[in-house]
Amino acid sequence: MNDSERNHLVTRNTAEVVTEEELDGLLDDDPTIYIGYAPTGEMHIGHFTTIRKLADFLRADLDVTVLIADLHAHLDDEKSPFELLDARTTYYRAAIEGMVEAAGADPDEISFVQGRDFELSSEYSLDLLRMAADTTVSRVQRAGSEVVRQSENPKLGGLIYPLMQTLDIDALDADIAYGGIDQRGIYMLSRELFAKRDEEPPVCVFAPLLSGLAGGKMSASDATSKVNLTDDPETVAEKLQGAYCPQGEVTDNGVLEYLEYLVFPIFDERGESFVVERPDEYGGDLVYESYDELEDDFVSEELHPQDLKNAAAESISAVIDPIRERLDVQLLAEAYPEKYD
Repeated sequence: MNDSERNHLVTRNTAEVVTEEELDGLLDDDPTIYIGYAPTGEMHIGHFTTIRKLADFLRADLDVTVLIADLHAHLDDEKSPFELLDARTTYYRAAIEGMVEAAGADPDEISFVQGRDFELSSEYSLDLLRMAADTTVSRVQRAGSEVVRQSENPKLGGLIYPLMQTLDIDALDADIAYGGIDQRGIYMLSRELFAKRDEEPPVCVFAPLLSGLAGGKMSASDATSKVNLTDDPETVAEKLQGAYCPQGEVTDNGVLEYLEYLVFPIFDERGESFVVERPDEYGGDLVYESYDELEDDFVSEELHPQDLKNAAAESISAVIDPIRERLDVQLLAEAYPEKYD
C-alpha cells in the first residue's frame, strides 16, 4: 500500500485534518494514533461513527491505541462516580471492541490502556505541574468549552482535564491525536503546549459529530435523539420513524448522516449495496452503491423520506445488532446500576 492509499484511508469521512502536510510526512514512517474516551454515559451510534474509523486506521497500517480515560470521567464534574470507574471502563472496552469488529476489523490489533495505568506516575504528575505553569485558566476554559461541563465557578477538575489530555498524547507516544470535532479546542491547545516544550506537535484528525434524530445537535440526555447500541430493531425503527427528515433537506438530517458516516462505509467494506424496498406501483426497489447517489435522489425527491427511514432503520439495526449481543445485562448493570438494577 502506497502513501496515497494510506492517506485516503486515514482522511476519508473526517471533518478536518491539522495539518494535511504534516500527515503526509508521517506516513513515510509507521505513525501511531490514539483516541481517548472518558467512560461516562452509555455509548451510542454517535460513538460508533467515530470508532468505525479505527478500522480505517488499522487498514492503513497505523498503530492504534485506545485510552479509556477513567480519571477524566470523574474530573469532568464527576460525570462518573469514582466507585463506578472500573465497571464503566470494562463496559467501554467491550463496546469499543464490538464496534471495531462490526466495522470489519480485528479489535485484538488495538492496544487498550486505562488512564490510571500511567496518569498517577510521579513523572506524569511533574509534567502536569510544569504544563500548568505554561497556560492560563481562561485559555484552558476556552479549549475545553465543547467537552468539559462549564459553569461560572468551574471545578478544578475540569481545568486539569485539557492539560491531562495533552499529556496523554506524549505519554502514549502518539504521533496523531484522533477525536470528534468537539475536541478541536483541546487539541489546538495541545499543539501550542507541545511547541512551547520544543516538541513536535501531534497531527490532529477530527471526526464529524452527528446531528440528533430530532434535528440539531445530538443530546446525550434525550433518548429519542440517538440510537443506542442496546436498542433492538423495533426500537430503532420507532426512533427512525419519528426522526427529522423533511424531503430534500440535508442539513441537520441525522438519518442521512447515519447513512453517510456509518452504514455506507461498513456496507462498502462488506461489498454490500444499500437497498430501499418499494412497491412496484411506487417505482420498485432502489439500489445504491454510494451515499452520494442516495443523497442526489433524496434531494431530487426521487427518494421519499418514509422509504428512506424504513431502509435506514433496517440497515442501522443490521450494523448494531452484533454489538448489542455482546453487551450483556450484567455488564451494563455493573456500569449503570441506577438504570439496570
